[in-house]
Amino acid sequence: MTPDLCRDESLLRRMDQSGVPLLIARLVLGGFFIYMGVNKLSDPVTFLKLTRQYHVVPESPAIFLNSIAIVLPWLEVICGAALILGIFVRGAATTMLLMLAVFTPMILRRAMEIQQPGQSFFDIKFDCGCGTGEVITWKKLLENIGLFLLALVALVSCSRRFCAELWLARRNPESAFCHLCGYAVTRSKAGLCQKCASPPRLPIAEPIA
Repeated sequence: MTPDLCRDESLLRRMDQSGVPLLIARLVLGGFFIYMGVNKLSDPVTFLKLTRQYHVVPESPAIFLNSIAIVLPWLEVICGAALILGIFVRGAATTMLLMLAVFTPMILRRAMEIQQPGQSFFDIKFDCGCGTGEVITWKKLLENIGLFLLALVALVSCSRRFCAELWLARRNPESAFCHLCGYAVTRSKAGLCQKCASPPRLPIAEPIA
């Protein structure tokens, strides 16, 4: 996000500065991705078989499918943990956005492949390999869209309030975030945003008649 947007005094800016939207996005996204990753790690063989149904990578040599089955669950757990802790927030959010942008169309395509003649799209359900078992397709698609929007909030947020990243930034005098409110600053040597660095304005006394 550009410095001009981070200095904008709009309602969205004030909401973002509170740190609450980012906190909600971090906890929901982080918890969900950790849950999905742990479920996949607990049964890697089943996850491998479910991954094969999408036919996005060649089955031979097996190293391609095996690499996905090994790396993807750990990537989800690591990104989820990073968001919950509040470190590498934008990197984790970007990775989640990319995963959701790839997986969501794949789920839609697979659902249309298994759709039977005369079957309503809203009745299609299958195990998509997300670690949550058999799901109804349209609900899963809406769920992914919601997760995508939360990841977008985490990506564009200028705040680091309630984040471990803010605690780390306070140890650096030339921080990217205000040491007091956790909002984005532009290479401020004082480590304060314009609002926190400005002295309070005293009311101007009216002249006595």
